[in-house]
This record gives sequence, C-alpha cells and structure tokens, in this order.
Amino acid sequence: MKELASTLTNPDILLPVFVVIAVLATFYTLAAPYFERGDLDKRMKSVALERDQIRARERARLNAEGPQGRGSLRSQQNSSVRQVVERLNLREALVDSGTINRLRQAGYRSQNALNIFLFARFVLPFVFFAVGAFYIFYLGHLGDKPLAIRILAAIGAAYLGFYAPNIFISNRVSKRQLSIKRAWPDALDLLLICVESGVSMEVALRRVADEIAVASPELAEELVLTTAELSFLQDRRVAYENLGTRTGLDIVKAVMQALIQAERYGTPLAQALRVLAQESRDQRMNEAEKKAAALPPKLTVPMIVFFLPVLIAVILGPAGIQVADTF
Repeated sequence: MKELASTLTNPDILLPVFVVIAVLATFYTLAAPYFERGDLDKRMKSVALERDQIRARERARLNAEGPQGRGSLRSQQNSSVRQVVERLNLREALVDSGTINRLRQAGYRSQNALNIFLFARFVLPFVFFAVGAFYIFYLGHLGDKPLAIRILAAIGAAYLGFYAPNIFISNRVSKRQLSIKRAWPDALDLLLICVESGVSMEVALRRVADEIAVASPELAEELVLTTAELSFLQDRRVAYENLGTRTGLDIVKAVMQALIQAERYGTPLAQALRVLAQESRDQRMNEAEKKAAALPPKLTVPMIVFFLPVLIAVILGPAGIQVADTF
C-alpha cells in the first residue's frame, strides 16, 4: 500500500496521466456534437406521461367528490430509494417549497426525482467524507498540518458533498433557463400569429410547441405540459402560474400575467403579446450587447500574456540577430 500511495502521488506519473486526460477530454468535446442524438422524442414522451398523470389525478379527485364518496387508486410499490427517504423522514428535514420549485425548474417533476435528490443529499456527505479522510489521513496528504486542520478539511469535503446536488440542480436550471430565454421571443411571435388567426389558447400553445421544439426542446416541453394542464385543471389561472413557476423567468411570468388578465377582464390579447414579444427581443439584444461590450477587457490579459511576446519576438528578433552578428 505504501508503494501504491507513493506511485499515486508521484508527479512524474501524475503529470502524464493528467495530460492524457486533458487530451481525451479535448477530443471528446470536439467529437461529442457529431455523435449527439436529439432527445426530443424522449422529452415529448416524458411530457405525455406527465399529462397522463394529470388526467389520472383529476379523475381520482372527481371520483372522490362523486356520490361514492371515495376514489381508489392502484398502489405502487416503493423503491429502495423511496424507502430510505421515508424511513429517515428526509422530506420534512430537507424539503421545502423552494426545493420542489428548483427541481421543477431543472426539469425534474416526478416524485422519484425528489426521492433521488434527497437520497443523494443524505449519502454524498458520507462518501465525500470517506474519500477526503482516505486522501488526507491514509495517503498522508496535509501531513505537515495540525490534526485539527486535517479534520476540518475532511469535514469540508463532507460539506461539499452535502451541497453537490444543489450545485448540479443549479447548473441544470441555468442551462434550461438560458435555452428558454433564447427561444421565448420567437415563441411569442408564433403565439401571436396563432391568436390573431382565431384559434384557442390550447391549440395555439400546442402548435407553438411543435414549431419551437427544434430550437428549444425545454420550452416545447413546458408548453405541452401547460396545454395538458389547461385541458384538465379547473382553474386556467393555475396552469398559467405553473408555467411561470416552472421556468422561473420574469419574462415568462409577465406573459402569463397578461394571459390571466386577458381571460379575466376580456382585454385584447394580441396587442399585449406583441408588446411583450418586442420587449423580450429587446432584452435579448441588450444582453448580447452587454456581452460584446465586456469582451475587450476580457481579451486584454490573454493578448498581453500570449500575443505581445510573440509580436516582440517577431519584430525585434531579426534586429537582435543582426546586432549579435555585428558584435
């Protein structure tokens, strides 16, 4: 084990390994887009299952409110993850309304996804603590530090494992919101065309979802789910509010509020959609201009470090050679 530990910590071995990993990661990054398959069918199938669940839930509620007084649902067997979550009562300890909303914004709406998230938050701290303790105490790293510092480092690894699922969900939410934000102005334009042509809101949302699926499968998924909720929920306002909550974007919430007010007070919807679509497009252009304006300062350091030495060598190199030959 000592020889293995010395081998794993030998810089002469670690450096080639890291170089190989970096080269393979570079090749994978360049080749992955060519082998990537679209998961649109999988997403649409997931939304269809969600729609079936909404239908089943509404039918169960209607049966419960009917003359029989009670409705029956088939019992489902609990998985091992669900059993662990229920036995340890992790939902009351780790779940709040914000956690459920974040999972929905990341695209994880099922109860199984919530159970896996809670199970990961419970298990990963022990895994990270075990790995950190093995790295620090057994392999001898941080051996010159006091014992208290090494214990704090292991506890810090456990703390990182506890928040690792939150970091993963935050990254998923950011990517999903970016995709929806980019395609939202185009979706509003399509929705405006459908509304002005005289179709209903359910048909319009379904048509927009079919057209926008190539540009943003995430937005198409949310629109199809909203169409299902409009068809089965008693209050249409709840379906619109759910779309704004699942996306977590202010531009989507503003459009949903416009739809709610239009249906409540009978105000013209086309003009509101036209204004909101233009505002969304202007906001997207402003963000692009902001990124373009921030690009020159970001390029200053790379140009100084990489470009200027090369330019100086090219310009002053011949002169230096001539001076050397002269003297």
